[in-house]
Amino acid sequence: MGHVFDFQDAQAYKAWVSDSKNRATLEHQTRVILDLLRPLPGETLLDIGCGTGFHLSLFAEQNLHVTGIDPSPYMLDIASQTLGNRGDLHRGVAEDLPFEDNAFHYACLITTLEFVEIPEKALEEAFRVGKNRVMIGVLNRYALKGVKRRIQGIFTPSIYNRARFFSVWEIKRMIFSLLGKVPVSWRTVCELPIASGRMARRIEASPMIRRCPFGAFAAVSVTLSPRFRARPLPLEYGQRTATPLAG
Repeated sequence: MGHVFDFQDAQAYKAWVSDSKNRATLEHQTRVILDLLRPLPGETLLDIGCGTGFHLSLFAEQNLHVTGIDPSPYMLDIASQTLGNRGDLHRGVAEDLPFEDNAFHYACLITTLEFVEIPEKALEEAFRVGKNRVMIGVLNRYALKGVKRRIQGIFTPSIYNRARFFSVWEIKRMIFSLLGKVPVSWRTVCELPIASGRMARRIEASPMIRRCPFGAFAAVSVTLSPRFRARPLPLEYGQRTATPLAG
């Protein structure tokens, strides 16, 4: 099992999400996620490592039937308050999901791989329970903000000391090693120092910026290939008797 958020971690994350200074950053991330995932109303979605339920609530607003799973009871307590009766919550780990194959149209791991013990196993489980697409959102190890977070963690205690950062290339390599050459799309969010305002929104929405592999937040969408189970069927046949030919 990877890092499980304790009470203080959960409260700190809740405060960060609620801080108005981070609202624009979250909006940019959400826009990229929805653009790549393209969910249809009425379909099902599993948020793996759902945390405080921030993204679950946004997906519920898209008229999706949402389910969240997280190993932290403190995170789930906050998620229950955030989500209300709009979805289901479960306690469990990303590497061993208690769901059937192809149980959900979509599966998401948004800033989840950073804290699991075996990222490849977590991805394998997401691909198993997902049916249409899997969304992976990570903190980019090659972004300036990612470097800053790692350096700060050397000198001061931080949740990022327990995080493992990924690049777009590493995520794609893991995907292809598990599924082969499936269709993959990705975009990033730059997370400018001044994230709000018309100019910042225009820059973040620029196709060139979103295709920059060094953005602070990277979203990777995987389109899953149909998977079929084969089971043997008994063949019924009857004995034929030879009819003698007259001759």
